[in-house]
Amino acid sequence: MPEHSNPSPVLGDYAIEIRSKNAGPFWVTMETFMKDSAGYAIAADESFLNEQVVADLYGVDAAQVQMFRIPALNVVKISFPRPVPQASLRDRDIHAGQHHVPLGALQVPDRHLPRGCV
Repeated sequence: MPEHSNPSPVLGDYAIEIRSKNAGPFWVTMETFMKDSAGYAIAADESFLNEQVVADLYGVDAAQVQMFRIPALNVVKISFPRPVPQASLRDRDIHAGQHHVPLGALQVPDRHLPRGCV
């Protein structure tokens, strides 16, 4: 039987929920609800998750990405302009309900993992 190595952890592994939604017809908002302070420390670490990372994931201008770190709630909120206006001819996700998937699948490098997880 072939050996299977454990896959690299992703941001979603440390979250209760990661969701995306409309923030009006021209913006998308995503929220990461982390399980605990250790998960929040990963999501809030600007060397791991920052405006440029989000811009690269979603093909938007990093200068337009807004990030809000809320330690009391273990939440990181991210907003950026929709690639096309909501309900326009080219809109493929009218409710922005699937935009969170790439964020949840973002691999967490070993240096960002809590102690004992490597």
